[in-house]
Order: sequence, then structure tokens, then C-alpha cells
Amino acid sequence: MQGKVIKVSGPLIVAEGMADSKLFDVVHVSDKNLIGEIIELRGDKASIQVYEETSGLGPGDKVVSTGAPLSVELAPGLIEGIYDGIQRPLIDIYKKYGDRIGRGIEVNNIDREKKWDFIAVAKIGDDVVAGDVLGTVQETPIVSHKIMVPYGIEGKIVSVMDGKYTITDTVAIIKTKNGNEKVCMLQKWPVRVGRPYKSKMSPDVPMVTGQRVIDTLFPIALGGVAAVPGPFGSGKTVVQHQLAKWADADIIVYVGCGERGNEMTDVLNEFPELKDPKSGEPLMKRTVLIANTSDMPVAAREASIYTGITIAEYFRDMGYNVAIMADSTSRWAEALREMSGRLEEMPGEEGYPAYLGSRLAEFYERAGIVNVLGSEDKVGSVTAIGAVSPQGGDLSEPVSQATLRIVKVFWGLSSALAYKRHFPAIDWLISYSLYADKLNDWYNENVSADFSRLRAFAMSILQEEAELDEIVRLVGADSLSYKDRLTMETAKSIREDYLHQNAFHEVDTYASLTKQYKMLKLLYDFYRLGNEALDKDAEFSDIINLPIREKIGRAKYIPESEIDSFDEINKELVESLKAIANNGGEDNE
Repeated sequence: MQGKVIKVSGPLIVAEGMADSKLFDVVHVSDKNLIGEIIELRGDKASIQVYEETSGLGPGDKVVSTGAPLSVELAPGLIEGIYDGIQRPLIDIYKKYGDRIGRGIEVNNIDREKKWDFIAVAKIGDDVVAGDVLGTVQETPIVSHKIMVPYGIEGKIVSVMDGKYTITDTVAIIKTKNGNEKVCMLQKWPVRVGRPYKSKMSPDVPMVTGQRVIDTLFPIALGGVAAVPGPFGSGKTVVQHQLAKWADADIIVYVGCGERGNEMTDVLNEFPELKDPKSGEPLMKRTVLIANTSDMPVAAREASIYTGITIAEYFRDMGYNVAIMADSTSRWAEALREMSGRLEEMPGEEGYPAYLGSRLAEFYERAGIVNVLGSEDKVGSVTAIGAVSPQGGDLSEPVSQATLRIVKVFWGLSSALAYKRHFPAIDWLISYSLYADKLNDWYNENVSADFSRLRAFAMSILQEEAELDEIVRLVGADSLSYKDRLTMETAKSIREDYLHQNAFHEVDTYASLTKQYKMLKLLYDFYRLGNEALDKDAEFSDIINLPIREKIGRAKYIPESEIDSFDEINKELVESLKAIANNGGEDNE
């Protein structure tokens, strides 16, 4: 059906003659063939957000509805792809049109000509339902792409053949109640609709990231949701890069939503160079990048989040653990605010629309660990980590507050820590994880029986230090008892030797859970045995000046291959402190 433009307001246009349209249908605007999406219907008038530059449009230009919602294409070829917010492949556009993205360009989202080696898993005569795997395509050395029966189809396989096919070639024929259905490798799915699953499970397994402050103090579960709020320069993007590199997810979907162009350029240049720690292959071999920079049309920024989460759900349905990084949801919320203003909706707090909280919840709710569709029991997960960029670092602003009501992990970044060059700058006094207690059993069973006790020890020491700091600022450190001063020394070691982690150091960039436990055990034993020595009147200066403390400080640089050397350091620490305690404060000759 065809209507015509009656009003243009930046990325928003209003068209009349659209009575037969549906909400969220995709339309093509004017002879330039600009892509838009209907976001409001009133009578025969439709408000349309246009995903491209609207200069030159005017009343009378035609609007043609496609009758279909904004959808993503799902098929082999997604991995290693770099897309804009509405899944247009940026590399293909560059090859075809040059450096600048022109208006009304037409390019296939996924290559239609490349032939993939399809290996059938199902057999002729098998009864199949939606989600069952028909065959696999080795898309990259790391990722086996599973070709599944599309949603809404079930029946008996009439034909399925190995061979080399394009994504639009028929790879199987399924006899259904309504006749034979041809199935190809290409599926489409509307981005604003979550992909179905059998049931959602309670997250009780951690997503190990190799970042000590996260894994030990504020862990996130597989299928969990986390927010990383922080002011400019506090390291949000680096935290997300570290998670993308090291988290034990099978697939990474990275959404640069309204970020600066130079930051996205860093990501695009860096990811192909990074080695995947598990396979040794480039990290891009299991990554999908969505680059929607701040100079791209604001409406496409709003769509980019949904594009990313739909791609993540598709790989989840194959049984993979997927991590989606959204950087940043604040820029996404700004796009919502701009479109809401142009729709002349009643503004909420700070001009954001009243439905900001529900839209954020819709996004984060699509994360989770689920039993996916199919005849067999199969589990997949989507873990969502969203950066929030509050203006001036003010966490009381609406986007931060709405996010905090939804997520269960809050990694609050501190500009004070960043100025001290303490990275990751996650402030242990304001951050929290609601998964921590639930994950304790897993840590105690899979790492060490006393891991949760050591975690509680580290948190209590850091909180005690914050209280003692107030006294030190008022009356000086000399007013503290020796035991309090030992607490302060231990807290300093936890901060500087344990929580501080160098993302650019070959060894320190990642710490396994075993290494984290052994490092924490050294600090715990130093504190416990130091207190025992003080009880026996040992000299405080002898305890804090032990030569072994330098080895403890440098333990973070011990490679994983030499992890047994922690036991030697621990043995030396115990012997040194027991000797001081036994001498009752006399010099240890």
C-alpha cells in the first residue's frame, strides 16, 4: 500500500493514507527508497522513524509499506560480520559505495552467493519440530553453525542432503500438515519480538571473566544481566572489551550504540588482532559487531540494541552461551528521548519518555538461561552487559536508576579510582551482585571449599578500611591499634595487589579462578597469622616489613603454567610469620 508524506521533523515523518498499515511495519520513503519503521498510528496517519538522513524530503513524497516488521537475517555469514544498527553490512557497503554510507542503498545483509558446506545431521523419515538441528555448517574454525527447523514448522523429513549450498538454496524438505515446506539456511526474525523457548531457568553457574574484582567480589551468572555505569574516562569500554575477550561465552555480540567513531574504530581494529584464549584463533572468529556510531542517524541507534539481542538469541537457540555487550544504553535512551519529543509525547523525568523503564526492561528481560526449542533437552544462555554513561557521573539520573531497578549486578565505576590509575575502576563500596550468594555453592564445589569464606573476608576488610580511613583523616594513623593498622595494610594489599589488574599485561590481563583463590589465600593467611603474631606481642614493623610481602605483591604476574609456585610462597609466608610469633617480638635472627 502507498501513502504520502505530510510532515517532516528530522528523522520523524508523518504520512497519510496508511490506514491498512500495522505498527512496526517497515516502509520505503520517497524515490530515494529510504528505510523507515512505523512507530505510531492515528487513524490513517502513520508516524515513521526513518533510519537514514531525511534532508530533501518534503510533503507529497510517496511512502510504500512492505507489510513486514523490521527483521534481521539469520544464517551462516553472521560471525565476523560488522553491521550498522539495522544489520546492513558495513564492509560490503564500503566495497560497493566507498567511505560514506549513501542514502537508499541496497545491499544484502548476508552474502547470497557464497556456498557453505552443509553436513546433514537429521535423516530422511525423522520427525522434527521447531528448533531441531537439520545440519551444521562450520562457519569459522571456532563456530559450528547449526541449521535449525524454523519456528512454526513441524513434520517428517522428506529430503535432506549434504553438499555445498548458498543460504537461499533448499537444504531440506519437511512434510507438514499443510503440505511440503522447503527449508533453506536463511531465516528472518522480527527484532522487537523475543525468540521463543521451552522454559527459563534460574541462573546458578558463573560466567567466568578472568577479572578478579568481578569473579571474586561481584560475579555475574550465565544468563544474568549487569550494568556498568560510570562517568567519562572511568574505563567502561575497556571493562567491556576485557569481558568480550576473556569471558567464557561461546559467542560475543558487541553493540556500539551511539559511541564515538574513534572508539568503535579501536574495537574494529583490535578484535581481529586479538587471539581467542581457548582456540588461539582471532577473537573475531566468534564475534558479531554492530557499529552504530554517534554520527549515524539517531533512529537506527534505537534499533541497534534490538538487532543485537535478536542475533544473540539465535545463537542461544543453537545451545551456545552468548554474551551481548551494549555500549551504551544511555545513548540508546537519548535516541528514545529524541523520537519521543518529535512525536510530541508527554515528557517524563529529564525529558525521557514515561516508558523508558519498560523499554529497558524489555531489552534486559530477553537475557537468561533457557531450555531451547527442539526434541532434545538443550540449554543456551544470553548474558547481557550494558554500559551506562550518566552525564557528569550522576547515578541519580533516570537511565541509571531505571537500569538499577532491572539488573542484578552493578559494577559502579569510580572516577576517583580512575584518576589514581586503579583499573578496573570498579568501586567495591558501591557495587553489588545479587547472584553472589546463589553462586557460592558452585565456587565452593568447583574451586575450593572455602572460596566463599575468603570472598567474605576480602569484602569485610575493604569495608573496615573505609571506616578506619575516616579516623585516620581526622586524627592520623598513629591513633590506630596495631590490629587496625594490620587491617589497613591488608586492605592496601587487596586493593593494589589483588583488585588492581593490568588489561595490557600479557599475564595479568586474565586470572583463572584457581589463581584468584591462591592469591586471596595468601592475603588471608598474612592477615590471620599476622593477628596471631600480634596476640603474642610480636613487633608490628616486623610483620609488615617481611620480605615475603614483595613476592605476594608480584604474585599476580605468575603465569598460569607456574601456578604451583603459589604453594611455595604460602609455605614461606606461614613459616616467616610463625617464626615472628614464636619469638614474641624479638628479632628473628
